[in-house]
Amino acid sequence: MFTKAKNIDTAFRHIRIFTLVVVCGSLTFCCFAIYKSYQLVQTAQGTVYILAEGKVLDAYASQRRENIPVEARDHVATFHRLFFTLDPDDKTIAANVSKALYLADASAKQQYDNLKESGYYTGIISGNISQQVQIDSVQVDISVYPYHFRCIGAQRIIRPTSIVTRKLITEGYLRTVSRSDNNPHGFLIEKWETTENKDINIQNR
Repeated sequence: MFTKAKNIDTAFRHIRIFTLVVVCGSLTFCCFAIYKSYQLVQTAQGTVYILAEGKVLDAYASQRRENIPVEARDHVATFHRLFFTLDPDDKTIAANVSKALYLADASAKQQYDNLKESGYYTGIISGNISQQVQIDSVQVDISVYPYHFRCIGAQRIIRPTSIVTRKLITEGYLRTVSRSDNNPHGFLIEKWETTENKDINIQNR
């Protein structure tokens, strides 16, 4: 009789341990499932699917500070390409400069006005001159706001009789502004100035 009672007590303890293991395992599995579901939702919320030419592309959201150096360098490079790429066509010049001036403050407008008053653009049109710019490097210091930048590049002035290459160095500051269609990076160039612009090569055609 005592043996039967002891067996029942042992069986009960085994059942209780087994039940506790099952309950703990279920709780652990539930917690893991909830965590993974939350993680999946967070990932899905940070992903945008873009349809381009029949292909689905993933775009991931991130904090802007992670992209500031890249966006800042591209903003500066885009401005310089628009401002300094010129062809002997007044409408093309006006269109490029107009786009460039959305990316900078009055300091760029002042340089444009000075060039216009000096007859620079008229000379390009009448002389059938094209001007191109190649950006070699853009250095941006994001440790201090507004962000200081230094742009180094080369101008190629293509005339009917020669090609002149000039070294171009400009400096300025970047201030954050609202993004728009005209200013997709959300930066504005301030206190922009050309610190060096001299001939480094002249090639006869």
